[in-house]
Amino acid sequence: MFSGKPIKPTFKCYLPPAQTDRKNSIQPPIRLEPEFLPGEIVVNDVNFVRKCISAESSQGDLWGRLICTNFKVSFIPQSPPPKQKSQLSHLLLGQHDISLTCLEQVVTVNDTRGKRKVLGSNQKLKFNPTELILYCKDLRVIRFCFDEAGPESAKKVCLAIAHYSHPADLHLLFGFEYQGLRYHKGDLVNGSTPRGGIQTPVFDRPSDWDREIKRTGASGWRVCSINEKYAISDSLPEYIVVPVSLTDQDVKQHSPSFSDGRVPLWCWNHRNGSALVRMAGPADPLTQRKTEQKIFTAITKSHPQRREVTLSDLDKSLPNIQDIQSAFVKARQTCTLDPFEESEERWLSSIENSRWLEYVRTFLKLSAEIVYNLDGKNVSVILLEEEDRDLNCVVSSLVQLMLDPHYRSLNGFQSLVQKEWVMAGHRFLDRCNHLKKNDSKESPLFTLFLDCVWQMTNQYPSAFEFTEFYLTVLSDSMWIPLFSTFLFNSSKQCAQLLQDFFKNKAIPQGEDHTVIFPPVWKWSQQFSTRDQTLFNNPMYVGKGAASVQNGEVKSFQRSKKAFSSTVRISSTSQRNGLKGEEEPLQRRGSLVSELKADFSPVKDESPSERFFRDWFSHPADQQGVLIPLVLPSHVVLWKLFFLRWVPEVCIPQGGPATVYHKVSQLVDEIEMLQGKLRQYKGASPRSTPVPSPSGPSSDQRRMYFKASSPDDPPTTPNILNSSFPFNPVGNLCPRGVQGTPISKFLNGAKTWLSTETLANDTF
Repeated sequence: MFSGKPIKPTFKCYLPPAQTDRKNSIQPPIRLEPEFLPGEIVVNDVNFVRKCISAESSQGDLWGRLICTNFKVSFIPQSPPPKQKSQLSHLLLGQHDISLTCLEQVVTVNDTRGKRKVLGSNQKLKFNPTELILYCKDLRVIRFCFDEAGPESAKKVCLAIAHYSHPADLHLLFGFEYQGLRYHKGDLVNGSTPRGGIQTPVFDRPSDWDREIKRTGASGWRVCSINEKYAISDSLPEYIVVPVSLTDQDVKQHSPSFSDGRVPLWCWNHRNGSALVRMAGPADPLTQRKTEQKIFTAITKSHPQRREVTLSDLDKSLPNIQDIQSAFVKARQTCTLDPFEESEERWLSSIENSRWLEYVRTFLKLSAEIVYNLDGKNVSVILLEEEDRDLNCVVSSLVQLMLDPHYRSLNGFQSLVQKEWVMAGHRFLDRCNHLKKNDSKESPLFTLFLDCVWQMTNQYPSAFEFTEFYLTVLSDSMWIPLFSTFLFNSSKQCAQLLQDFFKNKAIPQGEDHTVIFPPVWKWSQQFSTRDQTLFNNPMYVGKGAASVQNGEVKSFQRSKKAFSSTVRISSTSQRNGLKGEEEPLQRRGSLVSELKADFSPVKDESPSERFFRDWFSHPADQQGVLIPLVLPSHVVLWKLFFLRWVPEVCIPQGGPATVYHKVSQLVDEIEMLQGKLRQYKGASPRSTPVPSPSGPSSDQRRMYFKASSPDDPPTTPNILNSSFPFNPVGNLCPRGVQGTPISKFLNGAKTWLSTETLANDTF
C-alpha cells in the first residue's frame, strides 16, 4: 500500500551523474586529502558531510570530507568548483579551511531531538549531532550537516574540533611545532619583502630606536638599556627611550612608583620639539606626586622651549575594554547573524545602537585633540592609562598616524604597530583570547584601531600607501598562530617561551628569533608576490610622486598649492583630500565644535576651535597633518570587514573593488609609459632607443590589475564584487534581501528619498 510519507533522500541522490554507475550502485568514496603543513597531522575526520551554502535550501550545497587537524578545520569538496583566477589565494589555508585559533564557538545541533550544545574542551556530547555550526572570529559562520555521515564519526570529529580549538597552554599552539620543523628542514623564509628587501624594524635592539630618534629629530631623548633582561618591568621592551636629563639610575629609582614598573615611554617627537609620551598609573599613590613631578620636569627639559607638559587621562575620556567588546559583539550580531528581513527597517539603528561607530568616533576625536596640543600648542603630551597597555596603544598610534606621513607608508605603518603595540606590551594573547580561558579579558582593541585607520583611508584616499585589503588581511592574521606578532602578552613572555621552544626543538640559542618564529610582516609566508600587490594603493601620493602641471611632469611638493592644483578625483567633490558626495562648503564639523559652512571666524572662538577651523578651510597636504571628520555622517561602517562573508549583500560588479580595478590599470599604464620614457632619456644622442613593448615584467609591476592591451576593449572582470578579493560562497547567511532598503543601502543608492525625487534625478 502506498504511504504518503516522503522517501528520505539517500547520499546517492546528491551525487553528480559521473559518480553513479548504470547498475545504480554507489562507487567507493574517493579519499580526499588536504594539503598539510610541516608538523600538521589529522586528528579526526568524517566522510559524506554536506557544507551548507544556503540557509533556505540544500541546492548548491557541497558534499565532501570534513577533517580536523592540529592546525585547522578543513573541508575537502568531492567536486570542488573551479577556482577564480583573481581570488585571493592563501598559501597556508585553503578556501574551505579555518584555523583552530579562529574559532569563536563550536555548536552542535540535533534537529530530531531539538538539542543544541556549545562545546568546550574535554566535554561530553550525549546526542548524535546532525549539524555542526562554527562561529569564527573573522565573522564567518560555517554550517555542516551530517545527513549521510556515520553518527559516531560525526560526534568524534565535533569533539576533536572543540578540544583542539581550546589548547591548554600557549606552547600547544600549532605555530611552535610548525616553525620548529621548518627550521630543521631548512625551509625558513628569508623575510625580504617584494619592496626591494625593506625590513620592518622590530624594535628589539637599540639601533632601531636610535634610527627612530634621528628620524623624528628627538635630540632631547636617548636610548636606555636599564630594562635589559627585563630588570625593572616585565611588560616593557628591553630598550626604551627616556629624556637625556634622566640617568639610568633615575629611571631605575622611579620605576617602582608606576604600575608594573612601567616608567613613561617615549613614542614620537614633533619637529617643533614637542613629544608624545605614554605612561602607566601610579603603583604607590603616596609617592605619585613627587615622582610625576620629576618625570614631568625631565620631559619639559627635553623641549627646546621648555614648554610645560599636558596630561591626558584616557581612562576618564574613553570607553573601557568591556564596553568595546560589548559594542563589537552587537555590531557583529547585526551584520552577520540577524536575518535582514526581520531587521531591515531598523538595521541602521541597530548598527548605531551597538555603539561601535560611536566608539570609533570617540577615539578619532580624542586623538585629533591631542594632535592640536602637539602641533597647534607646541606642548608635549603624556597619555595616562592605568596599565598603559590598551587604550594608550590605540590613541598613541592614531596620533602618530595623523601627524607623521612616514607611518602612512606600508613599511612605516608596520613599524608603528610593532613599536606601539607589540613592543609596548599589548596583551594580544588575552585580548584575542587565543586560549579561550578568560572571556572577560577579551577585547577587540586592535580591530578598533584598524577600523579607525580605515576611516582615515576612506576620507583621505590618496594619503595612505596601503589599501583596505591590507588592513583586512592584517586583521585576519591575528587568528593564524604561526607568527610571533599577535601571540604574546609582552616581549618578555615571547622571549621566555621562545627560549623554551629553542631548547625543546634543539635550536641553538644564538639564532635570531625573528627568523625562527617570524613576525607577520613577512608576507611571503601567506601570499604570493602578485597577491601582495593588492596591498598597494594606486592613488597614493607619497614623497617624490610625479604629477603633471601644464603638460610637464613635476615632482610632488609638500605644499597645499601643489596638492590643490594637481590632485583631482573624478565624480566626487574633494576638500582637504576628502572624498564624498557633498559639496565642499557642506563639509563642516570640527572636532571641538561644528564648523560654519563658510569657515568664517566665530565670536569668542577658543584656540582649539580656531586651529581646526583654519585647518579645514585649506586643502590638506597629504604629506602633512591629517585630521579626520568625526560627525556621525562621516564615520561609516567598514563594509569589507563586516559584510564580506555575507553572500546576500555581495554586489556583483560593484563595490570599491571596481574603482580599484580601473585606477590600478590606469596607474600601471602610466608606470609602463614612464619606464619607456626613461629608456628614451637614457639613450645616447646618436642611438635610436628600442623600448620594450611590454615594459617591466609582470612580477615587477606594482599593481594587481595590469593595463590592458590597446587592441583589447576595456572590460570589468566577472570576479569583481563588493567582497573582492574574498569569497563569501560557503558562508552560512541570512535570507535574501534583494529589493529591500538594506540592499539599496549596501549598493550605495539613495534609499530614503521619495519615488518622485528619484524619478526627477538625472543619472
